[in-house]
Amino acid sequence: MLPNLTLRQLETFREVMRSGSISAASRTLLRTQPAVSTMIANIEKELGFSLFQRERGRLKPSPEAHYLLEETEEVLERMGRTVRTMAEFGTLDRGHLRIACHPAASSYFMPRVLAAFLDTRPNVKADLMMRASHVVEDLIASQQFDIGLAETPSKRGSIKIEPFDPKCVIAISKSDPLADRDVITPADLDNYPMAMLFEGHTVTVATEKAFARSGKILNRRFVLRTFLPALELVSCNLCAAVVDRITASTSPVAGVVFREFKPTITSGIAILVPAHRPASVLTKVFNDHLREHLGQIERPIT
Repeated sequence: MLPNLTLRQLETFREVMRSGSISAASRTLLRTQPAVSTMIANIEKELGFSLFQRERGRLKPSPEAHYLLEETEEVLERMGRTVRTMAEFGTLDRGHLRIACHPAASSYFMPRVLAAFLDTRPNVKADLMMRASHVVEDLIASQQFDIGLAETPSKRGSIKIEPFDPKCVIAISKSDPLADRDVITPADLDNYPMAMLFEGHTVTVATEKAFARSGKILNRRFVLRTFLPALELVSCNLCAAVVDRITASTSPVAGVVFREFKPTITSGIAILVPAHRPASVLTKVFNDHLREHLGQIERPIT
């Protein structure tokens, strides 16, 4: 049977070895001499052999005691590091975030959210993976990533979904006369060149319906995969574009203004977390941080 030694026994043994006597060790450990003697005797009983020779009231360590001291120092140091690290986890000073994010948020929005979160946490590491929304969904469903941001998926048992439904806005060149309006409608954009996402995307479908109901012509000049490139085209006064709020709120493109679009079109997005793996404290706090920033994107955009 393997010996069953406790950390307290190892700490006591180490102090006896360092101090050279039971009495000195008892003073350092703030324990009685009989308590320390009993602890050493119990260690020897567990091991099945003596660690010390008793000569005239003094302890003489055996070769085995010196070997055990080396191992004890290593075990206690490792445990000390572990305790310190776990304390840092609890105060969010250490850890690793794995984030999967759809393209609309990955270029500017999520890096800014992450940078603000990590500003006072220099020892926290992060993986930020950009993937299409359906891939983000699968990465979270397979429990490979801690948190995801993507277009709102259908319900599935392996994912917890927290949906958001921010309103889209219309992007117009700052030099266009329509930029003076607070609200823009399909009537204002009748046969106006537009940059749009691919066929079947929810924003594209909603835009098509808005123009059809108004009896206005939807002029698809550019078809794109993501919203961000549309803003460069808009800045050159080549088109307008209905874009999601995340892209609009973090756009680095100059010469573009954003106005309210009627009828309302929304772009469903969601925070995704694994359903079958408990979230770390760090992940939970980052989730709250991300939720707060998503709430802020509904603010007016100029």
